[in-house]
Amino acid sequence: MTSPREPAGPAPGAGTSAASDTGRHEASYGLLEALLNRRSRRFGRGMHLDGGPLSYKSEHVPQPLSVEEEAALAFAACGITGPVLGELPYKSGSEPETGGGNIMTHLVGRTVASGDAMHCVTMFVLNDDGGWMLRRPQDYPRAEIAELAALSREHRFVELYQRSRVRVADQRPQVARRLPHVPSFNRWSANVPGTTYFLPVAELTGLYINLLLSVFDEEYGCFVYDDRHGLRPAGLGRFARSRGGHLHDDPALERVGTIDMIETWLLEFAALEQGQMLQNLGLMAAALDVGGFMHFAAHPYGWMQALGFRMVDVPISTTTGMGPLRRSMIRLLRKDMPIPTAVGLERGGEVLIRPFCPPYYATMSDAVHAFVDYKLAAGTGTLRDGGAHTAWRDGAAVQAGMPHYSERSIAATIAYCEYVYERFGRFPAATGPFRTTLAYQAQHLDPDFYNRYYKPGVGE
Repeated sequence: MTSPREPAGPAPGAGTSAASDTGRHEASYGLLEALLNRRSRRFGRGMHLDGGPLSYKSEHVPQPLSVEEEAALAFAACGITGPVLGELPYKSGSEPETGGGNIMTHLVGRTVASGDAMHCVTMFVLNDDGGWMLRRPQDYPRAEIAELAALSREHRFVELYQRSRVRVADQRPQVARRLPHVPSFNRWSANVPGTTYFLPVAELTGLYINLLLSVFDEEYGCFVYDDRHGLRPAGLGRFARSRGGHLHDDPALERVGTIDMIETWLLEFAALEQGQMLQNLGLMAAALDVGGFMHFAAHPYGWMQALGFRMVDVPISTTTGMGPLRRSMIRLLRKDMPIPTAVGLERGGEVLIRPFCPPYYATMSDAVHAFVDYKLAAGTGTLRDGGAHTAWRDGAAVQAGMPHYSERSIAATIAYCEYVYERFGRFPAATGPFRTTLAYQAQHLDPDFYNRYYKPGVGE
């Protein structure tokens, strides 16, 4: 018997559609049509909406998506498309403070934009058969990127999907089906049998360090205060211009910020990448004529626990940065509750996602140096690999013109990162390395529900 998740025929691009069992071919479905028809369509086969004027129990059994459908959706969310253009000023030109293009991190693109080309968001796919992580561009050998991009252009989505998946669970991962993990209005429909659940998880440490290396460079020279502790310097006192350093600590110059300000920007950048993934999933679902909807998945640690992430407990007195007196009081009152924090993902002895922070590095200093080497080590760094896999005619020459970080910017980044980690027990302070925000679910719809409650054509 053929599994419902195994391809029944040739892969898309080899004579069949990725949506051959839906009657709609995603390659010929126009963008304007997708935009017009993109909307949340929640009621799938086998579901039971219990309560209110739209109460209904499906008479159909759940019908999982085919592997072709899942593959097309996965490509829309995070498919590799080839080298980026990277048309940026890597050094200042005729005017000062007009460079900084080496904020770029990777020179390969996906179907969604990513701040600094970091690709900090990993997509996880959950269905009745288990859970999978989809590899990001940086998780492949660079020599394979051109081949993967070619498969994308040939619409060989099933092959791409199978090459990208790493199993992380042998059955459908679940969070507790109650508040605060799942809102009450989503319990009936979210991550239920027959559905495919797409969960983007942001890894924030690389993006954070990359941002800081630019913020603390001579071109920006920004200064950061700790807004939770009387606006004291966030480990940066010796780098302040008022003390002979290179960072502008005078608020009148508008080059100052706070830890919360920096980390808010960081979370917004990651959320934008996740949001584009979810929008692409919605557009592809419209093209495939399957149902789907995005929804809340922002529990601070529940999904990471469900996916098998490596977890550590950090006392709440530490995550909030309490001083010694308040910390002693809360411990005396036995209210210093542990806060589970995801710090990495491992499977079968392999580290699948390694943040730039402890426990994978002994100190934040080691983590910062590792990130700098990741980008700029001769011959191996993402911006120093010879340029053969870039879009430039002479990639080696362009890479050679990208400046290294100054010793002062590296030292300031280390000082700030060590301050945050020691003060708050994790990095970033607000969340730790990982963050979820929203998820997207796709499923085959129950037409009987829409025929009963909706005007003709609305549920199509």
